[in-house]
Amino acid sequence: MHDVNCLPVGKLVLSKVFCIIFVFCAATVIASSGQVLTTVVNFDGSNGTSPLAPLVRATDGNFHGTTAFGGAGAGTVFKLTPDGTLTTLHTFDNSDGAYPGRIVQATDGNFYGTTGRNGTGGEGTVFKITPSGTLTTLHNFCLQMNCPDGASPFGGIVQATDGNFYGTTYTGGLGGLDGYGTVFKITPAGTLTTLYNFCSQPNCADGSFPDGALVQATDGNFYGTTAEGGTISTCGGVGCGTVFRITASGTLTTLHGFVGYPTEGTDPSAGLVQATDGNFYGTTYSGGPSNNCPPYFHGCGTVFTITPSGTVTTLHSFGGSPADGSNPVAVLVQATDGNFYGTTSTGGTSPCDMGGCGTVFKVTPARAYDTAELRPD
Repeated sequence: MHDVNCLPVGKLVLSKVFCIIFVFCAATVIASSGQVLTTVVNFDGSNGTSPLAPLVRATDGNFHGTTAFGGAGAGTVFKLTPDGTLTTLHTFDNSDGAYPGRIVQATDGNFYGTTGRNGTGGEGTVFKITPSGTLTTLHNFCLQMNCPDGASPFGGIVQATDGNFYGTTYTGGLGGLDGYGTVFKITPAGTLTTLYNFCSQPNCADGSFPDGALVQATDGNFYGTTAEGGTISTCGGVGCGTVFRITASGTLTTLHGFVGYPTEGTDPSAGLVQATDGNFYGTTYSGGPSNNCPPYFHGCGTVFTITPSGTVTTLHSFGGSPADGSNPVAVLVQATDGNFYGTTSTGGTSPCDMGGCGTVFKVTPARAYDTAELRPD
């Protein structure tokens, strides 16, 4: 299997960054002339570290989330009250998984999520946790040789209208020697079905390495992205990534294969959001016409929209530090003002090893763009 130590770890981890600051303050930072930011919690290791996934506002009014590391060393699930009181609900110890990602609150009131690694099979888990902190492992990935059920479910899961959960694994499955990822369905009781194996088509024309979460659209289908594959004559012959649609029964359609620098974006690692206009909006980690972003110098990333039929329009191409940010890694959020808010992992004018500390940005459906910097202070 692909060992996480052999993957582009820095970028892989960054692709999960949806930080607490962004969840609480993105719209405020952009809209306010004072750009006021308030730190609600400081993690110290004992209560977790690296809260890389988005918070969930639960039905009890509190926020729930995860840290990728800390606690006993393998990450935590926590509850945060609006006034900033943090309670650790569960600490992972590797035997029950490691590196938890995004969680969702299901219709039964419990929270469901995935861990990216470890567990009994060594390649991640799907878990359920009650609001009081009782955790149940529903599935351990890679218990069988060559991981036909998938491995490393970094993208998390979503609950669909049928009550089941749907998600992706970054690697594993039957699409190649070591597997190029899967789409799976799992019931609340833990019965897992592999719906699709990526790289099942010649030269991975259907995509490979899905890294972001799925979104169920108003048409009932699921939409997502793969980090590689697609139009494989570009991006070093491995493909620049795809956008796909998949039915609940597992029929997959590749809607778009990115062609990368300088025409389009490359590596759409984050998932998509369906907007009120019915189209989907997302980001690519790299690609676009700018050539300012080391170490690869093949574009600083883009914001794009894609119709349900597959027509892609680039809304913004990032210019890198110190211009307007670079390498966006998080799912966009559409606010009540109709605009989209997101973050870049680098760029801006603050040093942070000279690559910039990142930005929070706003982009309108009509391509207008604004940004505010994240600074180390």
